[in-house]
Amino acid sequence: MENNFDCIIIGAGAAGMFAAITSASEGYRTAVIEPNEKVGRKLAITGKGRCNVTNNCDADTVMKNVPRNPRFLYSALSMLSPADVMDFFEKEGVPLKTERGNRVFPVSDKAYDIVDALFFRMKREGVSLIRAKAKEITAEDGFVTGVKTDKGFFAAPKVILATGGMSYPVTGSTGDGYRMAEKLGHTVTPLKPSLVPLETAEDCAQMMGLSLKNATLSVRDNVKNKVIFKEMGEMLFTHFGVSGPLVLSASSRMEDVEENKYTLFIDLKPALSEEQLDGRVQRDFLERKNMQLDNALRKLLPEKIILPLLEKCGIDPEKQCNSVTKEERNALVRTVKNFSLTVTGYRPISEAIITDGGICVKEINPKTMESKLINGLHFAGEIIDVAGFTGGFNLQIAFSTGYAAAHNEW
Repeated sequence: MENNFDCIIIGAGAAGMFAAITSASEGYRTAVIEPNEKVGRKLAITGKGRCNVTNNCDADTVMKNVPRNPRFLYSALSMLSPADVMDFFEKEGVPLKTERGNRVFPVSDKAYDIVDALFFRMKREGVSLIRAKAKEITAEDGFVTGVKTDKGFFAAPKVILATGGMSYPVTGSTGDGYRMAEKLGHTVTPLKPSLVPLETAEDCAQMMGLSLKNATLSVRDNVKNKVIFKEMGEMLFTHFGVSGPLVLSASSRMEDVEENKYTLFIDLKPALSEEQLDGRVQRDFLERKNMQLDNALRKLLPEKIILPLLEKCGIDPEKQCNSVTKEERNALVRTVKNFSLTVTGYRPISEAIITDGGICVKEINPKTMESKLINGLHFAGEIIDVAGFTGGFNLQIAFSTGYAAAHNEW
């Protein structure tokens, strides 16, 4: 096995594979060190296995959707824009489509088409894939010399660290990259989950498994006394609280979750105003005047949410429709439009889609992704302290930083 290269990339995820393709296509002897049997394991499960590969927008819009250190990405996005990423995959034989919110997916709805496009392009470019676990990046006199692995030492004057964050450790993101960077003097900012399910004070066990397809979720910051997030989409009730696309997006808008800091409000009927909803409820009650309330509401609401909702209203579910007072009906309408849950915490970082935090951007050259501390050490992807909202922005960050890290002049 060859052990001397021009460039070694640690990690065969989105950032690592794109970096490898870029480096090899420019004529450098390139290797990727990856302990997993399959490359792109996390990439293969993104977007529910469909892979939201980027967002069909300009660089400025990407930066507006990156709450942490967006300006750091300016040069990388200038070098490789969303349009460039789309062009790359189209030329690799993966037709793409743009959906709601300018989210870009493969027409096939198969994430593996994206993984395969990267993998086979790497093979065509002659990238060496080393099945090993990286242990340490070596350096002498401030210059990178190579990588120690469980299969031996591999020498290179350039190493790109693209090991991902701490989320989904089963895919290989175990935090090893942070430890390797810290050993070389780099600062790792505090790590926390982002794009993650939320735990609630309320017991959601009765509603577990209930998926809402067209609900509007709002998040109120009770400390600042303002709504910090409001979107329509899909969400899911679980044994611990709530999950699903809407909830993941909402979580990325939240700073440290403290007790009673955030309240979620779910509008179960966003297409109807309170007045219209009240009219609908009155008609339903008139048609089913002798029916119990919990049965009468099944045409209006999913069955699993009826009892928890009536409990919030303080209305007896066995009460007949013709005996519901105006005050009770008003309370019912308000609760359907504002079903509230109190956030008590994030789920563990292992359940998050991405990690918030990482290698401090002040220690990285934004044009080349090279370390300002160690010559020849570069970073790409989630390991850097940048994190975007949902919508393909985080994969765009991975591709752009991977390209910048590999493309720079030596």
